[in-house]
Amino acid sequence: MGYRAVDIHVHVGNLNHWKPWVKEWWQRTNPRDFAMVREDGSLDREAFLEHLDEVGVKYVVVLAERSPATTCDVPTEEVLEFCRGEKRFIPFCNVNLHLTDKPLRDFQEYLDLGARGLKIHPVHQLFYPNDPRLYPLYAVAQERGIPVMFHTGSSIFPGAKLKYGDPLLLDDIAVDFPDLTIIMSHGGRGFWYDRAQFLAKIRPNIYIDVSGLPPGRLLEYFPELERLKEKFIFGTDWPGAMMDRNIEAFLALPISPGAKEAILMENARRVLGLG
Repeated sequence: MGYRAVDIHVHVGNLNHWKPWVKEWWQRTNPRDFAMVREDGSLDREAFLEHLDEVGVKYVVVLAERSPATTCDVPTEEVLEFCRGEKRFIPFCNVNLHLTDKPLRDFQEYLDLGARGLKIHPVHQLFYPNDPRLYPLYAVAQERGIPVMFHTGSSIFPGAKLKYGDPLLLDDIAVDFPDLTIIMSHGGRGFWYDRAQFLAKIRPNIYIDVSGLPPGRLLEYFPELERLKEKFIFGTDWPGAMMDRNIEAFLALPISPGAKEAILMENARRVLGLG
């Protein structure tokens, strides 16, 4: 199989854990791939693996998200169970400061259970990413070489608060934890693209994942995409977007083959420690 990409941003939680209107929105956005969802709301794992083969995706990062106030409550335990025993699935845990009084304990337990990264969703979970209560988690992630992913930029979902999504908030973390791998999902989507690109340029430990963005407009959003090709990582935000269509649109960009290979595959392999 000629794999073309790693998708660093995928959601596969049981659809019953999402707000009904979110499920309806995703079904309208990507009806084809919803055929893989069983009647009980769970995703057919084998069908999903076959789909990855069909579209040429080698690995996917599967994200937990506990955001009951806005969109969903997909617990880390569910993501870990979905990924168990399948090396192509890379589980990222999630911690919500409003739902636990022991975030460090929870994070360490998730790592012990097999989580390979941490996802923080400030605009849905309604706290700042540089909240001091998260610093012990970042210290552990830095020590253990665990990447931390942050939603940056806008969200169209009701209840989301955009003030928490400013990429500049991550500069504190990048400076205070210089060996921590930081991934800015969506690259400051909406009105912070230039800020996200500048941070990726000046901070060695900051990367941008381009999920949730139309690939055909990436050079408009990030004019230095080619020059900063080692700092961008491909992702789709599946099932909100079709993997194959996004890959084809990305391959059509007027950038070098080396930049395409780095962004589609090699940068994620390096950041995720895939060899």
